[in-house]
Amino acid sequence: MTFLPSLRLIRLGLLVVVVAVAAGPLPELGALWLAAAGAWIVVALADLGLSLGRHAQPAITLPGVVRLTKDRPGKIPLTLANPESRERRLRIGIGLPAGFADEHPDLAVEVPAGARAAAVEWTTTPSRRGRYPGVVVCCESSSWLGLWNLRTRTVSPCEVRVYPNLFSERRQLAAIFLNHGQNGSKVQRTVGRGREFEKLREYQPGDSYDEIDWKATARRGHPVTRVFQAEKTQEIYVVVDLSRLSARRLVHEGREQTVLERHLTAASVLLLAAEREGDRFGFVAYDDRVRVFLRAGKGAGHYAACREALHALQPGEGTADMAEVVRHLRTQLRSRALLFFLTDLGDPVLAEDFTRHAPMLARQHLVLVNQLRAPGVAPLFTGDEVAEPAEVYARLAGHLRWGEARTLMQVLKPHGIMVTLLEDETLAAQLVTQYLQVKRRQLL
Repeated sequence: MTFLPSLRLIRLGLLVVVVAVAAGPLPELGALWLAAAGAWIVVALADLGLSLGRHAQPAITLPGVVRLTKDRPGKIPLTLANPESRERRLRIGIGLPAGFADEHPDLAVEVPAGARAAAVEWTTTPSRRGRYPGVVVCCESSSWLGLWNLRTRTVSPCEVRVYPNLFSERRQLAAIFLNHGQNGSKVQRTVGRGREFEKLREYQPGDSYDEIDWKATARRGHPVTRVFQAEKTQEIYVVVDLSRLSARRLVHEGREQTVLERHLTAASVLLLAAEREGDRFGFVAYDDRVRVFLRAGKGAGHYAACREALHALQPGEGTADMAEVVRHLRTQLRSRALLFFLTDLGDPVLAEDFTRHAPMLARQHLVLVNQLRAPGVAPLFTGDEVAEPAEVYARLAGHLRWGEARTLMQVLKPHGIMVTLLEDETLAAQLVTQYLQVKRRQLL
């Protein structure tokens, strides 16, 4: 505990100084100002001693985990213990890491007499996603006579977790989260007969020969057809690249973010859509090796586990090792699954490595590779007219990068791998559209 003189003590001291100055030309007042100075010192020390010895500071507790959303105001609850049950006036402050914008620098709290505890809320807006353990809590109260300010500083074991902001993305996908019909918009015919056996029935004209169950036909003495149902439950994995290129900066909605930030936000929306569709979904993150592997599951509880696994991920400094990633996925994933890769293959070396190893993964799984289109990456004769001669070179560089991406698409397409350049503004919406098309066409 630390203590500082209050404004009241300073004012009393100034009054003693005024008396001392007035007593300068009047010797008969010397005893008066000496007595005033002595009383000021004795009262101040007595007030400090009694307050430190008997005046217990209120204990401030925070919950073990506080969950906030990036760029959204949130509240941190605080509980103040008042064992003496007397009226108190406190000033409370919370020390959070850089990137948190607090609504007020401190809070003035009045605890009424008779209350053994009080609850207050600290409002803050985080601008960075991640996990922040340990919150510094500062409390200031007055001494018995109000001559001193007593301050305490403690570190609470509370952990603040900041999750990706999905509100702007969900506005684009409002229909996905409605429970009307299939996929929330309108009922569409399912293409394909499916792979899951449902029942046997009598043969009907027009049934294909490969649908006839010949053993059941031999037993019953007449043709019997197998009926299959469309698969409603699929296994989805979102595979996010954490390597060095994921730290590339871009501007989204007027704020600078990393590519990884956009990938994790889109991954959260895609996993939420899979949870609403009733599919099994999982999450994978990798750089030079697989850092996070969460096996596919169902339900809101599993979505919460995926959110906990991805919210604190940060870009790494290494290079992606696709040989190790493919080996790990082929070992862990036994049944056929839909794999959404969110990566950046702008580096020719990385693109070549991906081209060499991804076809092995596509033999068993359906692989969709999605990249964010960098600014200026487009065919040469598209967009607005050139305003300055220097812009011609930027357009040529963008055309070359677009040509490299298109070449990569053509190389991987024969292996059944679809590579797509997505726009930053509609990244999550385009991913969910791809997912729903795969479900509707029964490509798995």
